[in-house]
Amino acid sequence: MNPDKVDRNRLEKLTDLPNIGPAIAADLRLMGIERPSDLAGQSPLELYHKLSTIKGKRQDPCLLDVLISIIRFMEGEEPHPWWMYTEERKRMLKP
Repeated sequence: MNPDKVDRNRLEKLTDLPNIGPAIAADLRLMGIERPSDLAGQSPLELYHKLSTIKGKRQDPCLLDVLISIIRFMEGEEPHPWWMYTEERKRMLKP
């Protein structure tokens, strides 16, 4: 969902989260995440690596930006576009 349209009081399904559409919602379900509340306490980097393992290939690094955005949102931050987390992701993946 577009971050500008997110309603924190209406988080019933994964696509109610900022930056999440049907494709990423399906990826989250592959990892056992069925509801937004399932993201509590999760590590974006660990989820990124887990999905890479499940799918048998490295995922687009921008997916990590999205994972950071939704976990931060569930921790209480305002919703932001996923690209606001690109610099942080680059630091996380820096060799």
